[in-house]
Parts: sequence; C-alpha cells; structure tokens
Amino acid sequence: MSGHGSFRVRTALLLAAALAATALTAAGCAPGGTGGARGEEGTAQEPVGRSAPANGSPFWVDPDSAAARQVKAYQAQGRTEDAKLLRRISERPTALWPAWNSPVADIRRAVRDAAPKNKTVVLVAYNIPHRDCGLYSAGGAASPEAYREWIGSFAEAIGDAPAIVVLEPDAVPHVVDGCTPAQHHEERYQLLSEAVDRLKRQPHTKVYLDAGNPAWIKDPGKLVEPLRRAGVGRADGFALNVSNFQTTPTVTAFGTELSGLLDGTHFVVDTSRNGAGPLQGDGEEAWCNPPGRALGTPPTENTGDERVDAYLWVKRPGESDGTCRGGPAAGTWWPEYALGLASRAKG
Repeated sequence: MSGHGSFRVRTALLLAAALAATALTAAGCAPGGTGGARGEEGTAQEPVGRSAPANGSPFWVDPDSAAARQVKAYQAQGRTEDAKLLRRISERPTALWPAWNSPVADIRRAVRDAAPKNKTVVLVAYNIPHRDCGLYSAGGAASPEAYREWIGSFAEAIGDAPAIVVLEPDAVPHVVDGCTPAQHHEERYQLLSEAVDRLKRQPHTKVYLDAGNPAWIKDPGKLVEPLRRAGVGRADGFALNVSNFQTTPTVTAFGTELSGLLDGTHFVVDTSRNGAGPLQGDGEEAWCNPPGRALGTPPTENTGDERVDAYLWVKRPGESDGTCRGGPAAGTWWPEYALGLASRAKG
C-alpha cells in the first residue's frame, strides 16, 4: 500500500507544529519537544524499550510472522545481536493483512491461535476495487460483486472472536484528494458502507474506517462527509496514520479535531514507525521507505485519551512500502529496514 503518494506528501510545517502543541496542551504535557516538523517524537511518545516486552498487550502476536522467522534465522546464523533487536518487532502485536485472493485461511489461523490466549486479533481489510489508484499497491477486487463476496468471507472467518478491523487504507482519502476517478466514488462509498455493516454483524468485531493522516488531507473538514457516506456513523470510529510516520501528538490533535466534527467519534492511531517522526523535507516520496525512521509506541489500549481507543501497529514494521529507495515490492519483508527501525527505537 502506498498510503501517501504525490498527493499527500508536502507536510505543512507550521500546521504540524501547531497541531503538536495543541495535542500536548490537551494532554497536560509540558510544551516543547514534539518535533512534528523536526522528525522528533515528544513526551506523548512512550519508549519502545530495549528488552522483550511483557505479554500484557490485549492484542494477538503472530508467532509465524516474517519478523519471528527472521529472528530464528539470525539465531541459527549466530547473529544474536540482530536477533535481539528484531524481537522488538517479533514479540509485539502487529496487524494481519489477509491475502487478497484468499483471506479465510489467514484469519482462521489467527483466530485459532489467539483464542486460548484471550487476545484480540487486529486485521486489515485491503481489497477495494481500484485500490491505490494505480500506485505501488494497485489492484483490488475485480468488481463490486467480487468485493462483497470477499468481505463476506472475511467477516465469516472472524466468527465470534474478538477482532479489530482497519477498513480499506487509503480508500476514503483517495476519494478526497481526487486520485480515485470520480466515476468510482459512488461505488466506493456504497461498498465501504456495506462492508461496515457486514463486519459489524460479527458480535465482537470493531471496525475503523481509514482516514489518512494530517500530512495528506490537511483539512479534517474535508473528510467529514466522505467518512459519513462510507458508514463511519455505524463503525466504531476511524483510523489515522496507517503506514505513515507522523508523530503521535500531531496525529492525535488532527484526530481530535476530526472527532469533534463527527460528534465525538473515536479513533485509533498507527504508531508502528513514527518513533522518529516523518522524514524532513517535502520530497514526493517522503512516505516510501524513508531512511532513519524508528519504531513508535507499542500497541496498547492505554492511550491516556478517551477518544483514542488504541495505538496499533497497523503497518507491519519491516515490510516495504514499495520499490523505492532500493526496497522490494510493497508488503515484502525487508530485514535490513526492519533492523534499522528496531535499532533506533527509543527506550
């Protein structure tokens, strides 16, 4: 998933600083150090930690993730320090992006493993027709009918297990920024609204519609009507910063403003790679495999903000954003990038 193509990458530095200051004031934190424009995370950013985490998270950790397999490979090669670093990823819960062609097996595996541990599975539904408007993660279901069948299988595989679903990253923002052609807008709203209703038929599933990030859609007011048309009023809220690097205070301030325009709707924040904030400058692919980034706040429901339901690692740290800066195809495990994220983690 690109999540942040040329339509969304020129971050407004003054706006970011103002939003960060607003977030710190609201949270009762001391001013200074948020660094939305400088690429530094402020006091609202909890340290990732240098040691393996306690198993206190409410979310499921995938024992067979690419990171977990890489840890085993490094151990077998005698690369003990690299294995230790990657445990900062492998032993923390990350979202599962079920296969586009057959989501059922992936979801059922996760649900089976999570059930005896009493953990909530975090999933990403990412198969909307005309996905990513021809960018790095182009594709999606071939037709509206195919998508309805896909999302139905997705929901059935969850069953009555506790789950969080981040619904269709980029889908609403790509309508707002004009990347998705106008002739597909009505279809997209209809499919997203139907997907919310279908997923919410599962008794313990929470659904959050993706709403981009504040460096992409800078005016939250532009998201209000599109999110409503996509069914946010029947969902559990919206998701921000998926696969991006904006600082937690900046995103929280943006989300709080958007929440106020949506009658107090709650939201979740992807903190997987925002520990060092966004890449400085206004390059058109600042979002794509930027160097020097770091893991962010570990997944938790203890956000200290009543409107923020959770910090999640939606983007799986170490998976490529696309074939930029020497990276492999989007979604492909890239151990060198993963090691960089882990080595720069705070704590």
